[in-house]
Amino acid sequence: MPAEARPAPPLRGGSAAGLLAPQDMLRLGSLELVARLVVEGYLAGRHKSPGLGGSLEFAEHRPYVPGDDLRRVDWKVYGRSDRWYVRESEQETNLRATLVLDASASMGFASDGLPSKWAYGRILAAALAWLFLAQQDAVGLATFGDRIRAYIPPRAGRAQRARLFAALQAEDAGGGTSPEGPFRELAERLPRRGLLVLVSDLLGPPERFLPGLRYFRHRKHEVVVFHVLDPAERSLATLPSGGEIVDAETGRAVRARPEELAEGYGEELEALERLYRNQAHDRGFDWVPVTTSEPVSTVLGRYLASRRHRL
Repeated sequence: MPAEARPAPPLRGGSAAGLLAPQDMLRLGSLELVARLVVEGYLAGRHKSPGLGGSLEFAEHRPYVPGDDLRRVDWKVYGRSDRWYVRESEQETNLRATLVLDASASMGFASDGLPSKWAYGRILAAALAWLFLAQQDAVGLATFGDRIRAYIPPRAGRAQRARLFAALQAEDAGGGTSPEGPFRELAERLPRRGLLVLVSDLLGPPERFLPGLRYFRHRKHEVVVFHVLDPAERSLATLPSGGEIVDAETGRAVRARPEELAEGYGEELEALERLYRNQAHDRGFDWVPVTTSEPVSTVLGRYLASRRHRL
């Protein structure tokens, strides 16, 4: 993605972002502009945090349960109904999020006419950063391959947005994937529990990724994993016939036609996704499969809608 902004094509308000294909959004040039349009593409008004806390803006009543703070009991309701209810309020600013973006060489893959997984992941991370900062939340960034390449601690404010976007623009995909060390180091850098969002193609043995995700959950972090794949990685049959398949990180080549590998590959991918889906259910984190042909605003809108429904 170019580092300098270029004039954008005319758009009919923020909702146009929901209609832009990923390759069209790349042509806008400015990552900040793209992030704003993605967020406005599905967001009507200011996004409220789905959490509940102690701010002054009333949300709802719920029955009192032992252990609740008596200062939150609504005594007027008690006087009218002789029942104990607690006042819940919308929580605005207590979130600390860290965006963790896979910058290994495999993320640079792209099939014809689509953005690379790296370019797509940067848009997704930038949109999430824009959203969190618009909510007055603190957000940070870590990029990794075989080590942590860039790290910005979670902070709030407009200056933080500039830091995050500059870091995303400066980074490029390359090198191998060894998440064990980066995940361990990152966990030590985040002593306070918060929200950790991993954007990765998860290419590599699951035992490289899953222990770190479990450790983040053990440290009381909420974890969301966006599993980003190119359409050609979901179906080898879409690749051109002939030639060979080369691992971008090791250089190893498989001398076979894609159609010869398609059936067995599809079964392996299905098993891998089933493993992550089951681990997410058992370990209490969110696993979100994503394809780079789908607009980022659609992905975010669908995920946040399902998240609000669960909460």
